[in-house]
Amino acid sequence: MSNLVLDAEALYRDLLRGVQQLRTPDTRLVGITSGGAWLAERLQKDLGLAGPAGVISSAMHRDDFSKRGLSGAGQQTQLGFDVNESHILLLDDVLYTGRTIRAVLNELFDYGRPAGVTLAVLVDRGGRELPVQADYAAARVNLPPSQSLALAHEPSGKFSFEVQEA
Repeated sequence: MSNLVLDAEALYRDLLRGVQQLRTPDTRLVGITSGGAWLAERLQKDLGLAGPAGVISSAMHRDDFSKRGLSGAGQQTQLGFDVNESHILLLDDVLYTGRTIRAVLNELFDYGRPAGVTLAVLVDRGGRELPVQADYAAARVNLPPSQSLALAHEPSGKFSFEVQEA
């Protein structure tokens, strides 16, 4: 097991400050299932924004859909606003290869054409396979490909990270 210890709550507070700098009055928060959706929900509340945050799933546009299908897909896309000309602040827990972001962008464009999309993540772990970069990352860490980093969400709303061996 890795010796890496990340304080997810401290990183969340940093992400909150970063999101406050990135957003404009007409920005819509959209979280990627599941960790990004948890972040978006809590940010929506902590920023005092009206209505629920949007949730977006990568399941239907993944390049490994034929292997995975909908298993483990979790919550499906729910966008309670018109995507056309919206300023989207896309949130995810961990940025790794960039493939989830590619899939989510395809899903987002199925709903319309946003004015712009900004990406904020809790952790950027490197290892990109596609040219995707976060506009804001609360932390940058290096993990070997044999390990994964998973955000956990307690019923109280508190976040924590788990480093797992593949």
